[in-house]
Formats: sequence, C-alpha cells, structure tokens
Amino acid sequence: MELITTQNEIKQIVTKFGAKPFVAKQITDWLYKKRVHDIEEMTNISKSLRETLTKKCTIGLDAPVWSARSVDGTSKYLFETSHGPVETVFIPDENRGTLCVSCQVGCKMNCQFCMTGKQGWNGNLTVTEIMNQIMSVPESKQLTNIVFMGMGEPMDNLDEVMKAIEILTSEWGFGWSPHRITVSTVGIIPAMERFLKESECHLAISMHNPFSEERSEIMPIEKRYPISEVIDIIRKYDWTHQRRVSFEYILISGHNDTPRHTAEIIKLTKGLECRVNLIRWHAIPGQDLHSPDEVKMVAFRDRLSANGTTCTIRRSRGEDIQAACGLLSSNHKHI
Repeated sequence: MELITTQNEIKQIVTKFGAKPFVAKQITDWLYKKRVHDIEEMTNISKSLRETLTKKCTIGLDAPVWSARSVDGTSKYLFETSHGPVETVFIPDENRGTLCVSCQVGCKMNCQFCMTGKQGWNGNLTVTEIMNQIMSVPESKQLTNIVFMGMGEPMDNLDEVMKAIEILTSEWGFGWSPHRITVSTVGIIPAMERFLKESECHLAISMHNPFSEERSEIMPIEKRYPISEVIDIIRKYDWTHQRRVSFEYILISGHNDTPRHTAEIIKLTKGLECRVNLIRWHAIPGQDLHSPDEVKMVAFRDRLSANGTTCTIRRSRGEDIQAACGLLSSNHKHI
C-alpha cells in the first residue's frame, strides 16, 4: 500500500492497523506539509505503528529516472510507473512555475496530431503516480500551477485525477486554490459533467476544429461526443468569475486555419465567457502536416479578437527536447 493518497484512504489504512482515525491527519501533515520521504521521520506517530507502516506500506515517492533541459529553460522528466514510463514537463515563466502532468501511460483517444495518442494506451496512473510527478520533480516547491495536459485523457481516469485534485486543494493537503489547476479534455461529456460539478478547477477543451465532420477526421471522439454538444454542456455553468474555460486549437495549415473556421468558432462560442488558445502544430512521425506561418496565425487570432473572442497564441516551449504540445510519448528513446 502507498501512503501518497487522500486523507480518507489513509484513515482506512491506519484504522486497519488498529490506530485511531485522527492519525490520518498527522500522516497527511508529514506527507504534504513537511514533505517527508521516510515513515520513520513521522515522530508523533507511535513507534509500533511506524514499524507496521514500514513493513506494510511505502510512501510512494520515487525520483525521475531521466531528465532533459531545453534551451528555453523547459525541463522534461521521465517517471517509471506500474504500466510503464510517463513524461512530465516543467515550464518556468517569470513568476510562474507550471507543471504539465500525465495521468495515463499512452492514451485511448488516438488524436491524429498527438504522439501520445499514436502510441496507444497502456494503463491508468494511480493517484500516487500522479502526485509523485508533482512532488518529486526538482522544482516541486517552485510550482505555482498544475495543468493536466500531459500524457493521457484526464476524463478517462477521472477517479484518480479527482483524488489528486483533492490532495492539491484540501486544507490537509497542499491547500492550493483550485484556480491554480487546469484540467484538459477532448470532451468526454459524462466525466466532464462530474468534473464540473465536483471541482472548481479550470477546464480546457481540445477543439482543434469547429466543424464536426472535419474534427472527426483528426479526433475520433467527435463521433461520440460532438464539440457542439460539449459546448452546450459548458454553457450550463458560470464562467463569469474566477473559474475559466478555454479552447485549445492546434493550427494546421490548409486544414483548420481559414476564415470559415474562425467564423464557426465565433458562432459556437457566442455569448460564452471563454478564451481560445492557438497552438503551433509540432511535427510527429507519419503525419504530413504543417503549421501555418506567423502571419497566418496572427491573422487567425485577429479575426477572432475582432469579434470579441479572447484569443492568444501560445508560445511553444521545449520543442528541442520533445516536450512541446502533442510530443509526449513513452516511445521516445531516453539516453
């Protein structure tokens, strides 16, 4: 058993060993406030319980087994998990330190522009394996934001993702504001609805094409959960205060970068308080696609902005170490 988990699950572990429920709060203080790596350091817990926990449990923290640093300061880390390796990316930016976290080894969604999707799916990460990425990167104490935008589809492993969010936002855990966390999805509606009801974290929707027929060619999920239906669900929630919804949009030359596409985005999102983030296409093997040049990207942004849609061009980070959007994969050769 691993102790990096929710307070309720820790309570179940310690009471099984005959301890009082309040001991779970003592353990979470050691794990998430003091960040200890050894059960023996938990000195306000009885020696007999420490001995039992040492025999029966592990904390669950393991250092990355490989790392690389980009010329732009971005760092990528490789963590071993029960289903294989996953990649995690730290992105420093002035006063912000953002960690892009993985939730699955591979992905079932098979989006055509994504290396993770092309490798297939190997398994879901546990909450311990998710939190290990956050707690074991060298920059852990510098983190200001978490984005669930690494390997995998968060809504396809929502139970474990929600446990991680509970640890990050609870008073007994990290005590973060949920507005420091963004969770992405291709639009799995039932899980997305649960996420929206049970958390206050930001939501990022992978749109990439506003037209259903065209989107289904690059994102198979469109056939089951059309982007129009996803947006209909989003409209039921309040996005006028601190919580945000954004739409991620990888621009692919000749496929989704025309005035026709901007007009449809404006139509789909009309009246919705949201942001569109434009992302450059990053080449992956087997795909003969290209990113439009800077002039066309700016023109696309300006057409949206002129119609009142908040739109930004996201700066590519870590492309030289295969850490940019769409490039994470367990199949990379790590030296």
